[in-house]
Amino acid sequence: MSDAVEVRGVIVAHGAMAEGLVDAVRSITGAQDDWLRAVSNRGLSPAALADHVRNAAGAGPVIVFTDLPSGSCGFAARLVAREFPQLAMICGVNLAMLLEFATHRTLPLSELVPRLIARGRDSINAVTPSRQPNGDPAVPR
Repeated sequence: MSDAVEVRGVIVAHGAMAEGLVDAVRSITGAQDDWLRAVSNRGLSPAALADHVRNAAGAGPVIVFTDLPSGSCGFAARLVAREFPQLAMICGVNLAMLLEFATHRTLPLSELVPRLIARGRDSINAVTPSRQPNGDPAVPR
């Protein structure tokens, strides 16, 4: 039996983005438990949004994923992060990052956060209709 603590996640995003990402992660992984929560800024004041983030984060190690580093979601997450020593914040959430999170949630935050950022960045690329002879993507004109 492992003594590893599972890190929980909270996605804070504009509109229905957070709910959509949680739904996609659950669809792909089959997970149904409450380790990943969604918080939308829709209709919330800054103080109310921070309260929602605070309640979703709870105690223990948690990563708050935001869609943008600033704006209401980013600012609310930063405010809450000041209150919780076991809370990490990652801005620019994407699905690849969340799938990596789903399979590596027992890592300590100090290892998990850089891994998730790397996976999120690595998943961003361009697909173009043709390639140059050296293998580089062709630049559309």
